[in-house]
Amino acid sequence: MLVVNRFRVTPQEQDAFRDALEDARAALAACPGFVSGTIGRNVDEPALWVLATTWEGPGAYRRALSSYDVKVRAVPVLGRAVDEPGAYEVVEPGAAINEARARSLG
Repeated sequence: MLVVNRFRVTPQEQDAFRDALEDARAALAACPGFVSGTIGRNVDEPALWVLATTWEGPGAYRRALSSYDVKVRAVPVLGRAVDEPGAYEVVEPGAAINEARARSLG
């Protein structure tokens, strides 16, 4: 599963935001099911930042969000994300996509 969180950050707060975002990624990375995480800043619009994380599945991501350490270190930063859907299924060649069915939490 791929999770994309985008943020708009003023130039005055970008250094503090970057530190907070790196700490949020570290908190998420310590959770079971975390595969990878990348922080980026838009080349054309420097006020736009992204945290992209990859998880073993939706259950791992949801459990990570409920962990105490993530609630303290990451949720305040994630709460600043642009309000848009951010969880994506990874599409593999030949795999069916967008199936109308419940997803496993495990």
